Amino acid sequence: MKLPIHLDESSRSPIYYQIEEQLKALIVSGHLEQGASLPSIRALSKDLACSVITTKRAYHNLEEKGLIRTLQGKGTFVAEVDTGAKQSAKEETVAKGFKQAIQTGRQHNYSDKELVNLFTNLLKE
Repeated sequence: MKLPIHLDESSRSPIYYQIEEQLKALIVSGHLEQGASLPSIRALSKDLACSVITTKRAYHNLEEKGLIRTLQGKGTFVAEVDTGAKQSAKEETVAKGFKQAIQTGRQHNYSDKELVNLFTNLLKE
């Protein structure tokens, strides 16, 4: 299975974090359902052209958060995540994106009203 994960080499975010965040989004949004099989660490690292250590770190962090589970000799699968946890994770991710956008807008000297207008116009696109 090829996952729709895209790495941005120019990003300030570490590669493992980009993988982790994109997998988290796929899980909490329902694109990857409970029990879905994930690629092996080696297969994913090959698909993304990154190191096995990087992919392993992302998987480890997701397992620590209870989003995936690894069964020795069987593979890695999407864990059961309750609806409340999914909703919290989605809100946290979107809020983080909004905060970054607000910070960028303020660095460019936009007023709150200008930011709201820009956001509203972008929503209409």
